[in-house]
Amino acid sequence: MSIVNTLPLESNRQIKINFAGGDLSSDAGLLLIKEFVSKLGLDKLLGKAFKTNDSALFRYHTDQENLLQMIYMIITGYFEDDASDELTNDPVFKSVLEKDTLASQPTVSRFFNRMDEDTLNQFLAIRRTLRKKIYSIQMPQAVILNLDSTLLDTYGRQEGRAFNFHYQSNGYHPFVCYDGMTGNLIKIQLRDGTQYSCTGVVDFLQPIPDEYLNDYPAIRILLRGDSGFATPDLYKQCEENGTSYVIRLKENGILREKASDLIDELDDITRNNNVDYAVAYGEFMYKAGS
Repeated sequence: MSIVNTLPLESNRQIKINFAGGDLSSDAGLLLIKEFVSKLGLDKLLGKAFKTNDSALFRYHTDQENLLQMIYMIITGYFEDDASDELTNDPVFKSVLEKDTLASQPTVSRFFNRMDEDTLNQFLAIRRTLRKKIYSIQMPQAVILNLDSTLLDTYGRQEGRAFNFHYQSNGYHPFVCYDGMTGNLIKIQLRDGTQYSCTGVVDFLQPIPDEYLNDYPAIRILLRGDSGFATPDLYKQCEENGTSYVIRLKENGILREKASDLIDELDDITRNNNVDYAVAYGEFMYKAGS
C-alpha cells in the first residue's frame, strides 16, 4: 500500500496539500533572538573570551558553538541537553547557529564536563563586559542587589549534598544574587546543604560592590535580604563600602513593642477600609543584645 503525501483540492486542483513535513520548525522566533545576539556582539565575544581547558587540537563543534546552542535551546524552552538530538536537523536552529547539524547530546555532555573554575571566571568576565555594553546605552542611577539562598534538591549521592534542616530536604544550599531591577543573575556560589543562610556571605558579596564601584563610581547600591542575612558582619560590610541595605529581622517581643504604633495603624487601615493587605512605614532605633 502506498502513502499519498500530496493531495490536490477538488475545488481548485492548483492547490495541493502536502503531508511530507519539509523544513518545518516551531521556533521561528529564535531568528529575532539571533538578531539581538548579533547586535549585542555576544557571538563574537564568546569567540574571543570563552574556551574550556580542552586538550583536543580540533573539534567539529567548538566551545563557542556548543555554548550558543545551549543558550538558544534554553531560551526556546529546551532545558535538557537530551533535546539536542531532537533538534539536530531543525532548520531554524541550523540557521541561527550557521551549521549543517547541531551538536549531539553526548557532545554537549562532554562540553559541560570540561567546565571548571577557569570557565566560571570567564563567564564572570563576559557578564561584566556585557553589562558595560548595556550601561553604555542607558546607565542606571542605582542598582538593587537581591541577596538570597535557596535549596537545590538532589536525588543521589552527589558530592556535597547534605540534609538541610530548614528545608527538610537533601541537596545543595547556594548563595544567589540578582539584579532587583532586571532580574538578571549577578552571582551564584554553590555550597553544601548543611550551610546556614549567612555563612560566608561577606566573602561572597564583597566582589560585587567592588566591581560596580570600580566601573561606575557614582552608582548607588542597595542590598535587600531576608532575615537569614541579619548578621552584624554584613551590616558592617555594607556601611564600610557605602551600600544601603534593607534586611528583614526575625520577629521578637522588643520589635513588636517598638512597632506597636505601626501595628495599630495597620489594624485601623485593614479594619476601616476592608482590605486584606496594607503597608505602613516608620523608623526606630534597635540593637540586639547579642
